[in-house]
Amino acid sequence: MINIQQVANDTFWIGGSDRRLARFENLFPLPSGVSYNSYIVLDEKTVVFDTADISISDQYLENLRAALGGRPLDYLVILHMEPDHCSQIATVAAMYPDLTLVGNAKTFQMLSNFFPETTSIKRQVVKEKDALTTGSHTFRFVLAPMVHWPEAMFAFDESCGTLFSADAFGTFGAIDAGIFADGYAFENKFLDEARRYYANIVGKYGVQVQNVLKKAAALEIKTICPLHGPVWRENLAWFIDKYQKWSTCTPEDDGFVVIYGSLYGHTESAAEAFAAKLRQTSGKDVRVYDVSRTHASFLIGEIWRASKIVIFCPTYNNGIYLPVDALLHDMAALDLKNRKFAVAQNGSWAPSSGKQVVEKLSALKGATILENMLTIKSALHASDEGMLDEFVAAVATM
Repeated sequence: MINIQQVANDTFWIGGSDRRLARFENLFPLPSGVSYNSYIVLDEKTVVFDTADISISDQYLENLRAALGGRPLDYLVILHMEPDHCSQIATVAAMYPDLTLVGNAKTFQMLSNFFPETTSIKRQVVKEKDALTTGSHTFRFVLAPMVHWPEAMFAFDESCGTLFSADAFGTFGAIDAGIFADGYAFENKFLDEARRYYANIVGKYGVQVQNVLKKAAALEIKTICPLHGPVWRENLAWFIDKYQKWSTCTPEDDGFVVIYGSLYGHTESAAEAFAAKLRQTSGKDVRVYDVSRTHASFLIGEIWRASKIVIFCPTYNNGIYLPVDALLHDMAALDLKNRKFAVAQNGSWAPSSGKQVVEKLSALKGATILENMLTIKSALHASDEGMLDEFVAAVATM
């Protein structure tokens, strides 16, 4: 069934949602699915911005044909060459062999790698600030290298203020009943997934995001059309501010995230008791997660949100409990900065994980680590309450 939704007078969304895919990039769980957005502008010349993932190819191609209504497709603009957006390029080019592919030099290097059969298709290579005019619309190109691939770019429609933003300003989550962010309670439905998407997919490239945000600040943007998630036409400043915070690793709030690993439940029990006392003492938001049951991508999203992280880690083979170690690796790989940490360790005969956790946290830029470390010998008991209270007091004021 055709599903086309209007963005502006002659601009339409022709994408689709995938609720069957279990993991994005075969890594990140998708409890609410994901959308793949493609846009078409029906001007004197017709132009499509990106295609879609092969998983929704039937829906996508049906939408494309219906939107064109028998007209030729003149331009296919390739903003991003990641396969979840480029998988239909060769198919579309075969359907409309007279079209012109538009991209930058790096785009076409990648296109030849993915689709060598497209080398005979007409190409228009664009650079920073180059324009494509289709009649009443002029699209100005903004290069966005490493947001989050080297060929990524934006297209700004100077006639109506629409920014086609590639993977920037995207989010996990299928589009249910409309394409606009203001049609949802975004903070409840999408904000955590938008943050998780940013932190895990783009997080490492904060400097590059900052660079392109500075370019975008010079544009009179009225609508943002990302390749995943809803379209923005209201409260743009609010969402752009989120990107400003996320790309500079500035916490959104002053809350605590408590992350524990536990083999048999004793470290879990200690972490839960600690969290309850911390809530009472600090009066702040405290959220608790089991590192073995919560996928690391959700933990990374929470770490990006909050300013203070407390890690309860058992000693395992004289080292760091493996899921905690993997999370620490992700933090470093994504270039996490500017967080406050506290550490608790457990060990039945030779607790040693804490020192090793601190060593890894110390390598993060701008990390502040509480000197007071809680050491648990197998389990916490009533006789340890004073020690726990001291740790809670130190964490509450860090």
